[in-house]
Amino acid sequence: MTVVNDQTAPCGVGCKSPFSAIKLLVSSAIALLVILVFVPLRADAQARIQLPRTGLKSDDIAVIVNDNDPLSRQIGRYYQKVRHIPAGNMIHLQFPSSRNTLPRDEFKQLKAEIDRKTPAHVQAYAVAWTLPYRVDCMSLTSALAFGFDENYCSASCGPTQSSRYFNSPSLDPVSDHNLRPAMMLAGTDFEQVKALIDRGVAADHSFPDGRAYLMITPDTARNVRANYFELTAKELAGVFPIEILETEAISDRDDVLFYFTGLSRVPQLDTLDFLPGALADHLTSAGGQLTDSSQMSSLRWLEAGATASYGTVVEPCNHMQKFPFPAIAMFHYALGASAIEAYWKSVAWPGEGVFVGEPLAQPFAPDLRRIRDGQFELHVFSPRDGPLRFEQSRSAAGPYKPLAQQSRLRRGPNTVRFKFAETQGYLRLRW
Repeated sequence: MTVVNDQTAPCGVGCKSPFSAIKLLVSSAIALLVILVFVPLRADAQARIQLPRTGLKSDDIAVIVNDNDPLSRQIGRYYQKVRHIPAGNMIHLQFPSSRNTLPRDEFKQLKAEIDRKTPAHVQAYAVAWTLPYRVDCMSLTSALAFGFDENYCSASCGPTQSSRYFNSPSLDPVSDHNLRPAMMLAGTDFEQVKALIDRGVAADHSFPDGRAYLMITPDTARNVRANYFELTAKELAGVFPIEILETEAISDRDDVLFYFTGLSRVPQLDTLDFLPGALADHLTSAGGQLTDSSQMSSLRWLEAGATASYGTVVEPCNHMQKFPFPAIAMFHYALGASAIEAYWKSVAWPGEGVFVGEPLAQPFAPDLRRIRDGQFELHVFSPRDGPLRFEQSRSAAGPYKPLAQQSRLRRGPNTVRFKFAETQGYLRLRW
């Protein structure tokens, strides 16, 4: 890990400072709630009750499969089945597998084919393989999102092009930012990837009662994110239980939902129980070198039970902007975003970093249940205190008028019960 001297160095035109980004989490929440898209829920009477859309769904994801790789085909079939991915969202390629790195020219040809085959409504990619994970000096996931561009690569330990998606309130990255974030369904064999996918599915609407572990390690070069841990705990107080620990690693914990640290190798992972949907990564140089790292591969997090992780594929130096900001990842997750959205939005300079895991895991997405005729129960997670408003209309198209009935949401998990009959028309909930 090469050390850089100035962590506050400007990142170029259009780059949003991670310093101000963390301080503006509250305003980001307000911006997101303003643009939330309302979609009807499934099934009968529930179809008359509309909740905010908080993250990507199965229809929004395209799965990229390498037909020359038997494991890729197996992963793609299983993911399509359990996530109900439409057949039209399956993108099949044929190219030699078992290479760590794709040359840029070969990738550009594959990217042109992917672009032709991607339905216009698709917002993100799930990549059904482990190799290759890199395109020349970029990670595969960033090359898929941005196209191959050397501006996203380091020169002399310097900054790279910033991501337009960083800390964005967007629910539609294609229309808002002209990119499709990608995440790799990666693992050393099918059983590992199957277990990863199953954890992601199990995470949905689960509202896990877990903790965040933010580690202040003795590894000075890799410990740079610790500068923001106190601010993270302050911004997310009452949302997640957060432990800031000055030690090399934790052990024998059964409630791990977030684990962010800085080490070349993280010990005692086999003693931990990660909850479905857990995000975990270690700031180091070669974590994203999935199968040939001289350090600890990011795959070790997935093997230990995490649902998504991140690592760099080339020497990034210890710029914090090239790694996830825990506060931003946790905040967007709490809003109901999927794993791919929360993780991608937390990295300011992701060009050299690869995202691995189950993209659609959405543990804090709101969940509406009918408990009996005309009576419903809403489970919602909120990163801020605020009102829950009810609006009613005789038509699904509106206009909606506010009802006198209101509730208050507190930070963290909330359960709200209310009554509504089909004869009352349509109901919209806003928070």
